[in-house]
Amino acid sequence: MKRKQFITSAASLLAASALPAAEIKAAGISPESANVIRPPYLKKDDIIGITAPAGYITLEEITPAVQLMESWGYKIRVGDTIGKKDFTFAGTDEERLADLQKMLDDPKVKAIMCARGGYGSVRIIDKINWNRFRARPKWIIGFSDITVLHAHINRNFGIATLHSKMCNSFPDDWSKAEPIQVETIESIHKALNGEKVHYPVTPNPNNRYGNAEGPLVGGNLKTLETLACSPSDLYTGGKILFVEDTGEYMYSIDRMFWSLKRSGKLSKLKGLIIGGFKVKSDPDTEDFGQALEQIVLEKIKNFRYPVCFDFPVGHQKNNFALKCGMKHRLQVKPDSVSLKEL
Repeated sequence: MKRKQFITSAASLLAASALPAAEIKAAGISPESANVIRPPYLKKDDIIGITAPAGYITLEEITPAVQLMESWGYKIRVGDTIGKKDFTFAGTDEERLADLQKMLDDPKVKAIMCARGGYGSVRIIDKINWNRFRARPKWIIGFSDITVLHAHINRNFGIATLHSKMCNSFPDDWSKAEPIQVETIESIHKALNGEKVHYPVTPNPNNRYGNAEGPLVGGNLKTLETLACSPSDLYTGGKILFVEDTGEYMYSIDRMFWSLKRSGKLSKLKGLIIGGFKVKSDPDTEDFGQALEQIVLEKIKNFRYPVCFDFPVGHQKNNFALKCGMKHRLQVKPDSVSLKEL
């Protein structure tokens, strides 16, 4: 697609970014480079709503997160889905939808923290009314299954979101938390305050060196694969893509990267970031024969952009907050790796 003159007014951008792909192309808007809309950063006494659009979680389990965010100076509003249970879900689809919708629509709620992941967001995504959210953007916070929200919002509205730990990752006793837990959770606070977080990355010998600039997008790899060819499918052209996953067999990881390659999501990247991958062993099958790094490098051998392995994001304690949609600079060198928000 040829790049054409961008639509610069906020009103025009909001209207245009909700168009389906065919209409975006017809309107001359480049999804690879459309300007992002950043929600306002938070200030003292702002309200953070906590809701559970996916898996079940109790009030007791979110209490450490509530207490810590209150100590940051925010007020917390606990949603109706906390403590509700419908099999594996935090209430029925209708209850989870209503709770999230209420927080999206309430102008007093300045950010929405998803209590946990699991599974369930894709079951309600097409029923959400985004009109008030688009008029008054607010930070959507979470990862894993919440990749559904990040991808949908990025594709359709061009509004920045926050990929980070959720309530179920906050330690019960903050005084006994490991330093990396403290640092990664504090990165949420810094991001919401508007600070630009430094990401400590140990160089991996399989990294591909180079520099890149572009909007940062991504999330859980399996979830991104699930969203393919849907209204929530993520545009990756001209962007820095990060992916992570957990509990997948190595052959399944290989299949998902083939899906990224065959769907064109790897061909026009500015840079690629590989986060944490927890591989599940399968005693009934032979060893796959390739490590994660080999799987990735095989799929991108014909492309020329920097690649970083072992980035601190994913289903692990070393999971830093990342501002999806915001422009970043990735620098990968033999002795250092740097990702900075611009």
